[in-house]
Amino acid sequence: MTDSPVGAPSESLADHPAADCRDREHDRAFEESCRGFISLRPPAATTARHGLSWPLLAGSVTFLLLFTCSALLNDGDTYMHIATGRWIFDHGAVPASDPFSHTLRGAQWTAHEWLAQLFFAAAYAAAGWSGVVSLTATAYAIALALLTRYLLRHLEPIRALLFVAMAASLAAPHMLARPHALVAPLLVLWCISLLRARETQRAPPLWLSLAVVLWANLHGSFPLALVLGAVFAAEGTLATTGEARWQAARTWGIFLIAAFAASLLTPQGVDGWRFVGDLHRLSFSLSRIGEWRAPDFQQLQPLEIWLLLATALVLLRGLRLPPLRIALLLGLLHLALQHARHGELLGLLAPIIVAEPFGAQSAATDGDTGQASELDRRFAALAQPASGAATALVLTALAAAAFAVIRVDTLRPAPAASPVTALQAVRAAAPAGPVFNAYEFGGYLIFSGVAPYIDGRADLYGDEFVMGFSRAATLSPPELLPRLLEHHQIGWTLLQPDLPAVALLDQLPGWRRLYADGTAVVHVRR
Repeated sequence: MTDSPVGAPSESLADHPAADCRDREHDRAFEESCRGFISLRPPAATTARHGLSWPLLAGSVTFLLLFTCSALLNDGDTYMHIATGRWIFDHGAVPASDPFSHTLRGAQWTAHEWLAQLFFAAAYAAAGWSGVVSLTATAYAIALALLTRYLLRHLEPIRALLFVAMAASLAAPHMLARPHALVAPLLVLWCISLLRARETQRAPPLWLSLAVVLWANLHGSFPLALVLGAVFAAEGTLATTGEARWQAARTWGIFLIAAFAASLLTPQGVDGWRFVGDLHRLSFSLSRIGEWRAPDFQQLQPLEIWLLLATALVLLRGLRLPPLRIALLLGLLHLALQHARHGELLGLLAPIIVAEPFGAQSAATDGDTGQASELDRRFAALAQPASGAATALVLTALAAAAFAVIRVDTLRPAPAASPVTALQAVRAAAPAGPVFNAYEFGGYLIFSGVAPYIDGRADLYGDEFVMGFSRAATLSPPELLPRLLEHHQIGWTLLQPDLPAVALLDQLPGWRRLYADGTAVVHVRR
């Protein structure tokens, strides 16, 4: 079923005597559809030849590629998330103040990702770093499998797989063992569910709003759920006229109110929304954190490649979309151009948004002898859902591979965020006083039971504190670092070798170099 053009009339079910019955039938159909997404089986579909399917293969390949390397651990914040999860397990509560740093201990802190941190702590306790990687790889594998299944409902297989490749390449730089990874399958499922509701010209059932409860406790991106809901609610309302428009506005409005109410079911309540607003006001901090900077187009970026291909597609095929979907795509593109981390949102959501209109227009243009027909004859055998036996066999093989890697336990976080040997040297020397550490080392110190000067929680420290640290570490001006060391009674420092502060500490009276390697340099008071 395709979306109605904006402004097209639609008959109101409220005019029928059997409206209530059809409401129940719609809810049952929608529930079956959602179960189909979760199991990678759309309703009323036959099984793929050989029992395999593209969604099963896409998910399996994604899992294997991510699980067999340590790329998911290339971020020091993973240490902090595991440590926070441990703290929650130990204390049986979500922290409302900072329990880790020595500079702001006891200050108000919004632990908005507490549920994801519990999952990461449990995975680490069960299987070490392999468990953390396995959890993250599974989340991304499910997200891409769900995306593949939805795209196959509207697109020929070769085109669906190209869209999946786009999603994977745009998300790849931000594929890390952090809370946003656990939201990826929820993000895809939420957007698909909204579009399926649009295809049936009805609002989603109220029970779907409960997904926002999970989202809001996993990651601070949950307002996006309401934004997507509002866009498709407006599209669904404008696509009708007369009494039907009022009916659509009422049902979508009730759903959005329920979703907003669900977003408040967190330990923070309304403060969860306030946190999101405060975070985006950290202009200095966000300009210094790599993932919050704009992509560097001096080097070839996946975003640039796909933007060029999308432009060519629009020029050659004349792709037409409803105005609100165009606005949504432009908004996602703006975020991806403003902050590198948001390329993941564009990659996962854009294919879902354009799939149905693009598929309908391609079918009308290509007919049965389109450009992709020869390739599709080879790919079509895997377009249907996988059989139960094939799914069980593949999942068993993946579990066996994961168990083998867990037993070997060779996965480790990136050395650049893990000053293991440097901290061992510090503990052997046992210097008095707290540490002045590099921003990137804060997570490792928390994980190791050492109170840091600063860590990746820029929302806790605030712009003024982060700016003072940055100026001191870069000697802007040089006299700021000695003043800061005295003010906080710093006993030792743990910094990257290329920071200007290291050269000053080598010459600063009362300080001596204790240890140095390619990852970190340690100075202690004499």
